[in-house]
Amino acid sequence: MKVKEAMNKAIAIDHDISLKKAAQIMSDKNIGSLIAVKGEKILGILTERDITGNINNLDRKVSSIMAKKVVTISEEEDIDQASILMKKNKIKRIPVVDDSNHLIGIITATDLIANSDDIDDEFLFD
Repeated sequence: MKVKEAMNKAIAIDHDISLKKAAQIMSDKNIGSLIAVKGEKILGILTERDITGNINNLDRKVSSIMAKKVVTISEEEDIDQASILMKKNKIKRIPVVDDSNHLIGIITATDLIANSDDIDDEFLFD
């Protein structure tokens, strides 16, 4: 199965909005992460955990706490590769990009679990 078949819509935000605004977006959309961008360039990823860890300072900008080392994956890759990247990098979410490196979605550990019948067992237990 290709990543594009298992991914979900990603919500991109400006990297300079406040954590309070980001938290409101997550709550409104019922999602656990946002992709911080500047123009069309991915700059970072912000998760619920980042926000809860900074609950006493929600006026901070997203850019001050987001994870800046963002691993991305092509929409054309197999979900096996997403599994490998998550395990190797100890992450639960990977932004999905097209051939032009533009954000088009996100694949999460939950998506992999939902599609686990399509993941090669050798990648899960190496």
